[in-house]
Amino acid sequence: MKHDLSTEPLAWQSRWLLAAVLLPAAAWIAVQSWMAALVHPPTLWQALLISGCFAVLVRAMRAATTAAALTGAVLTACIYYQAPGMRTALWPMLAMLVLTLGATRAGRRHKEALGTAESRRGRGPAQVAANLGMAALASFPTLFGWSRTVSLMVLTAALAEAAADTLSSELGQVFGGTPRLVTTGRRVAPGTDGAVSLAGTLVGIAGALVIAAVGGAVLGLGWSRSAVAFFAAVAGLFADSLLGATLERGAWLNNDAVNFLSTAVAGLVAVCFRSR
Repeated sequence: MKHDLSTEPLAWQSRWLLAAVLLPAAAWIAVQSWMAALVHPPTLWQALLISGCFAVLVRAMRAATTAAALTGAVLTACIYYQAPGMRTALWPMLAMLVLTLGATRAGRRHKEALGTAESRRGRGPAQVAANLGMAALASFPTLFGWSRTVSLMVLTAALAEAAADTLSSELGQVFGGTPRLVTTGRRVAPGTDGAVSLAGTLVGIAGALVIAAVGGAVLGLGWSRSAVAFFAAVAGLFADSLLGATLERGAWLNNDAVNFLSTAVAGLVAVCFRSR
C-alpha cells in the first residue's frame, strides 16, 4: 500500500530514516572523495559522473521526485566508492532498479483501480533511503569491522531483498489473485500490509536470485557467498511480510521503516552465515 507522508501519522519515521541514512552516507562520501582526490582522481570524477547521471536518468523517467533522485545519487556514489571500476556493486544495483521499475509499471491500470498504484510523481526520498540505505551503509566495512568481501555480500543481500520485496508486492497484485495474510492465512484485499500470494512470493524469490547471481558474478563472491546472499534476501522478504502483518498493521511502523528493517534482516542473516 502506498502512503501519503503529508497525512501519515508515522511520517516522522520516514524523516528519521532519511536522516539516519543520508548523514553517514554524506560523511563517508566526503572522506572517500578527499582520499580519491589525493590518491586516484579518476575515481572521484567517475563517482560524480555516475551518480549525477543516475539522478538525471531516474528523474527524466519520472521514477522518482527530484529530492528522491538526489538521495539516490548520494547513495549511488557511496556504493560506487566501495567497489570502484568496472566490477562495481552498481551492477547489481542497476539490475535491481530495472526489475523494480518494470514491476512498478506493470499492470498500472489494475493497481490504480485497486488504489495501490505508486504516485505518478515517482518514489520519494524516504522510499529510496529505505530500499538502498542498508546497501549504502554496508559500504562502510571499517565501521562494522567487516572484511571487504563480507561487506559486498551484505550489500548484495540487501539489494536482493529490496528487489524481491518490490517484485512480490507489485507483481503479486497483478498476477497473484486474492492474497492471504501471512500470520493467519485469512484472505484479504490486494495491497494489505502483510498480505502474500504464491505468485508474488515466487516472483520475489526469482528476483532475489537474479540480483544475488549478478552480484556474485560481478563482485567475485563465489557461489557459496552468492547463495548466502540469496537465502538472506529470502529471509528478509518473509520478515517484511511478517513486520507488515504485525507492526505495520498495528500502526507501530510505517512502510519505509518496514522496508529498511527487512533489508537490515537480510544483511544480518548474511553476516551470521558469512563463514559457513
